[in-house]
Amino acid sequence: MITRLLTFVVLLLLCFPMPADASGKVYVWRDANGVLVFSDSPKPGAEEVNLTTRVNLMEASEPFRSQQQEKPIPFTIEITNPEQEATIRDNTGTVHITGRVLPRFTRGFQVALKVNGNRYGAPQTSTTFVLRDQDRGEYQLQMELLDQNGKQIALSEIITFYLHRATVISPR
Repeated sequence: MITRLLTFVVLLLLCFPMPADASGKVYVWRDANGVLVFSDSPKPGAEEVNLTTRVNLMEASEPFRSQQQEKPIPFTIEITNPEQEATIRDNTGTVHITGRVLPRFTRGFQVALKVNGNRYGAPQTSTTFVLRDQDRGEYQLQMELLDQNGKQIALSEIITFYLHRATVISPR
């Protein structure tokens, strides 16, 4: 283990150039346990290590760019429930809406729901919404994916559904 470490140190020393004003020499030998020893003082039986100055220069063809500056991830958002042209029968006027974001959205993103072109409630971190006490009729839904600054980064297709409730008109 120690031999490997010392061999690594030697290779490391050989890879880096010595300063121009360094006139010292390096010697290597094995001690009584067989371990390589490096020193700037010669000992009987030590060999001088030939340290040649190597300069490895390579010009960069373009500046370094972090991976975060790469092209942004294209997010998509869709409404999974209700389906397009669905008829929902609920006498309380409650509609459960679910969506899906791909790829999974990151911390700080939010989802907003639009009902008939207007935002419904505040944006939230879930893709599940519940509309309550809605009148019977035709509705159009759309979801928006918003980043940390509230900027829209994805928009779903518009889904149309129909809500049926029992009539309040009583026959005579």
